[in-house]
This record gives sequence, C-alpha cells and structure tokens, in this order.
Amino acid sequence: MKVSAPSTFTIITIVAWILINQSRLLAQTTEALEAGPTAEFHFARLVYSDAYNSRRARWGGGGAWSTDYADAEYHLMEGVNRLTRVDGQSISVSRDFYGGGGRLITLNNERVFDYPWLYAVEVGQWYLNDTEASMLREYLDRGGFLMVDDFWGEGEWSIFIQSMLRVFPDRPIVELGEDHELLHVLYDLDQRTAIPGAGGFRQGTAPRWRGIFDDDGRLMVAINFNMDMGDAWEHADDPWYPEPMTALAYRFAVNYLIYSMTH
Repeated sequence: MKVSAPSTFTIITIVAWILINQSRLLAQTTEALEAGPTAEFHFARLVYSDAYNSRRARWGGGGAWSTDYADAEYHLMEGVNRLTRVDGQSISVSRDFYGGGGRLITLNNERVFDYPWLYAVEVGQWYLNDTEASMLREYLDRGGFLMVDDFWGEGEWSIFIQSMLRVFPDRPIVELGEDHELLHVLYDLDQRTAIPGAGGFRQGTAPRWRGIFDDDGRLMVAINFNMDMGDAWEHADDPWYPEPMTALAYRFAVNYLIYSMTH
C-alpha cells in the first residue's frame, strides 16, 4: 500500500504547533523561575545540578531535581487548599500549561527568601557548590524550612551528606522522636508508615525520619530517607497507586507546611 507524504500544509501546521507550545513552556518556566509570590503559600521546588557520581549523571539523563514535576505540585496543592485554610496557589497542569503557579528556586539570588517552605527531591543525586550552600544556609538560618525526599540507600545518603555538610558542617543530623511537634502539629502521625515510590520499596532499605535543628530547637531540614512522598502526590489519581499511602503523604505534607509557617 502506498503511503502518501504529508502535505506542506500539514508540516507547517505541526511545526507551528511545536513552536507555539515551546514558547508557552518557556514562558511558564520563566515565570516559575522569576515571578514573586502571589499567594500565602506556593509549592517551591529547589533546582540543583546533579552530582558527577550520581546515577543521573552517569546515565546522562540529568535534571534529578525535576522528578515528579509538575504533577506532584498539582495534586499536593489541591489537597492543601481542600484540607487547610492556607491561601495556597493552585498549580495548573495540562498539555498546554505545565506547572503554572509553582515556583522553581535556584540558589543564586535572594528570591528564595520569599518562600517559607522549600522542597528538594532525589537529593541522593544533588550537588550544591559553596555559593549555593551558603545561600541555603542563610535561608534556613533566617527561618526557612527545607523538606528533602525520595533518596534511598547508603550510596545516595553519602551524596546527600557531601552537599549538606557544605550547608551545615557543624550541625548534627538526628532522628525525629515520636513526640516531635512536626508529627502532631495538625495530624497525629504516630505510626511511622513509610511512603513507597511508584516501584514500591527498595530492597534493603528502612524508612528514617531525620532532621537538622537550629540553636533554638526549630527544625530547619526535614529529611525523609528511604521513602518517596513525591510519588504519592504525583500518582494521587492513579488507581494502581495505594490510596492509603497518598492520604498519608498528604497528612505529612500538611504537617510540614503548617510547621514551616508557624515556626
């Protein structure tokens, strides 16, 4: 059977569609990287470089910071606006509008100080240079809150620590006790149920809730090790992902958010 070649009109239409959508995505990414706050709370995601010895860097994929973007933002903010009275900026996600309303934070200017809560995913692959580490340390010392998520095993922990020690070389990382306020500020989360990733739990890993505190006992960095809350938010409307895990991930996130805005 002879297959006819696409017409010039069809080719022009396809090219125009690609260019229009690329320009829209560029505009939206620029907004997320540059716009100031327009609500009481935004989902602010940390943008970082991949460590040279991380699996993303080895595979040539890059962009570990963008894992679950922007579906995790969309679903989490829907939950925040439904479950709390926080004025949270909703996130738009569709084929033509990607992540609108969220914020992408780079540690090279002071706009990070506009956002009380910062999320960093796959930090077992991140790399912060001295300048970025200094900016993050100032952000945290001035009252900011960092939640890190979705990294697994001792190899990824080692990569996480390499950059975290540039941020706080003199502050210990400690296990969070069952009675810590983070786990009770709104929801009582007495059961330490780990949140699985889309592929389930990784063999040989055990969940750990850890943190870094300031001199007054305020939790500055909440460390979710060997779990993946981002996947639970991202797949909130996927029937194959266990609903109880998404519900629990929402509760953890709301507690973290409320804690960050009240401490």
